Amino acid sequence: MKKLNKLKKDYEAIEIPSELEDVVKDSIRQATATKKKRPFLKQWSIGAAAAAALFIGSINMSPAMAQSMVNIPVLGAIVEVLTVQKLTLDEKTYQADLATPAIEGLENEELQASLNEKYIEENKTQFEQFEEEVDEMKKAGGGHLGIDTGYEVMTETDRILSIARFKVNTAGSSSTTMKYDTIDKQENILITLPILFKDDQYIDVISSYIVGEMKRQMAEDEEVSYFLDDPFTDNFEGIKSYQNFYITSNHKLVISFDKYEVAPGSMGVVTFEIPSEILSDLLVSNTYIK
Repeated sequence: MKKLNKLKKDYEAIEIPSELEDVVKDSIRQATATKKKRPFLKQWSIGAAAAAALFIGSINMSPAMAQSMVNIPVLGAIVEVLTVQKLTLDEKTYQADLATPAIEGLENEELQASLNEKYIEENKTQFEQFEEEVDEMKKAGGGHLGIDTGYEVMTETDRILSIARFKVNTAGSSSTTMKYDTIDKQENILITLPILFKDDQYIDVISSYIVGEMKRQMAEDEEVSYFLDDPFTDNFEGIKSYQNFYITSNHKLVISFDKYEVAPGSMGVVTFEIPSEILSDLLVSNTYIK
C-alpha cells in the first residue's frame, strides 16, 4: 500500500506535457532509424444490460482484488499495470464503478506520468459529471443511471503493451466507448496511428478494406448489420486519422469502433483486423506491423 500511495502522490504532482504528441513523433522516427531487429482477436464486443452490470478488470483480476487495489499483473520483467484508484457510488437506482489503471516501470518517466495522470483525471472528471447528472435527475423526479469504467490489457509482449479503457453509460439502454494506448516498452514511446505510416494514404486503404469486410460479413450472416446504406443514420464513410486501434501480439493492426459508431447497438464494440499485406508499402517500418 505504501507503494501505491507514493505512486498516486507522484502522479498528482506531475502536470501532463502539452506537446506529448510532438515528443512521440520525434522518438519513433529516431527509433525506426536505428534499424534494430528485436523480438517482439477476432471481433469482440462489450455491452451492458443494466447499470453497474459490467466490470472488466486487468489480466488475472477478480472484482474482489480490484476492490482492494492489490492486483499487480507483471508485464515482462519491468512494466506493471495496476488499479490505482476506485471511485464508486451505490444507490438504489444510481450506480457508478470506475476503476483507474496506472502503469509502472517505463524508463520514460515523463510518458509514464503523463499517461497515469491522464487516467486519473479522466475518471475523476467522469465521476464528477455522473454525480451532477444524478443530482439533476433527482431534482427532476428520479430515474436510473449508471456508469462503469475499467481497463483490459489487450497485448503484452517483450516490446508491446496495449491497454484498452472502456466506459459503459447506462440510462435505459447502454452505450460503450473504448480508448486504447499502445506503448513500445523497449523504446519507451507511445504509438499513435498516424506515426505508423509514411502519409495519410492509410486512411483510404484501411477504410476501403473495412467497407469490403462489412459487406462480406452482412452477405454471410443476416444478423450482422453495419451503417452502409441506411437512409436513417450516418453511414460509415471512412476511419478517422486517429481512429481507435491496438496492435496484437502477432504484429497485426486492429481498428476499433465504439458501440453505435458504425453499427446498431446489438453489434456492440466492433473491431477489424487489417491484413498486413495491404499496409506494407504504407508503413514507416515493419517494427510493429508485419
